[in-house]
Amino acid sequence: MEEEKFLNFEEPIKELAQKLSALRAAAIDSPSLNNEILNLEKENKSLTKKIYSKLDTWQIVQVARHPNRPHTSDYIKRIFDDFDELHGDRQFGDDASIIGGIGLLENIPVMVIGHEKGRDTDEKVKRNFGMTNPEGYRKAKRLMNLAEQFSLPVVTFVDTAGAYPGVEGEERCQSEAIARNLATMSELKTPILVIVSGEGGSGGALAISVGDHLSMLEYSIYSVASPEACASIIWRSSEKAPDAAEAMKVSSSELKKINIVDEIIQEPLGGAHRDYDLMSENIKGSLIRNLSILNKLSIEDLLERRYKRILSIGS
Repeated sequence: MEEEKFLNFEEPIKELAQKLSALRAAAIDSPSLNNEILNLEKENKSLTKKIYSKLDTWQIVQVARHPNRPHTSDYIKRIFDDFDELHGDRQFGDDASIIGGIGLLENIPVMVIGHEKGRDTDEKVKRNFGMTNPEGYRKAKRLMNLAEQFSLPVVTFVDTAGAYPGVEGEERCQSEAIARNLATMSELKTPILVIVSGEGGSGGALAISVGDHLSMLEYSIYSVASPEACASIIWRSSEKAPDAAEAMKVSSSELKKINIVDEIIQEPLGGAHRDYDLMSENIKGSLIRNLSILNKLSIEDLLERRYKRILSIGS
């Protein structure tokens, strides 16, 4: 895991963390400092809990974009066994911003598909910062159809600022690729579980987030456009992004109130980036629980339930 980074509003937590780090180093030669370390750890936990209990919407956006936040590849390693990645859309090429393949969820074979932003500079460039091209969505569609053919449940992880908006994407029919994914997922004859793990931005997120059960991590976001894009359109200034985020109600708690989200998965204290393993356990528990419910339905009932769920949005 990368070196821990702190957001602007986490400055008091950062100061305590630095003190703790210095004390732990000193305690190697002075065991008498252990009690002081314990007290400081309790103080750090209490302070983190206090700060995170009253985050505003823009601060939640910052947590969703945290540079240390777990990515799809991190969850795949911790949740699924024997993951075998599949590549290519069989039309143009392979898009590394979408990871897809078959893995075992507690011995149940599932098709896993998700956005991947990358970590270091080289990987971010390779994965196009998680902004998917049409071939990425066509790869996802191909894998969904494969999952239907072999009766594999589909699990998707959504984490993108949006689909790639460049000329190349338009030349290869970005909007058509997204629209076909929406149609495919609407009538796919197998259960679909969706996890919004970080940013759920625009059609780029929607293209892999139509399903039977949609969960959001506690500090993830899901919206029709990024707050910056919305602010640029409404106020002609991206500096109004915090106001846009508030108005758009992008947080999991706001979206749960209007039934766009079925479940909020609790994050570790201080966000998912503080404890990858615990976050993965929480997601795995949700997936197993909800897949068990969906597997009891016939295909006809599953599709009818999905249809009603989609129609109920905004009602």
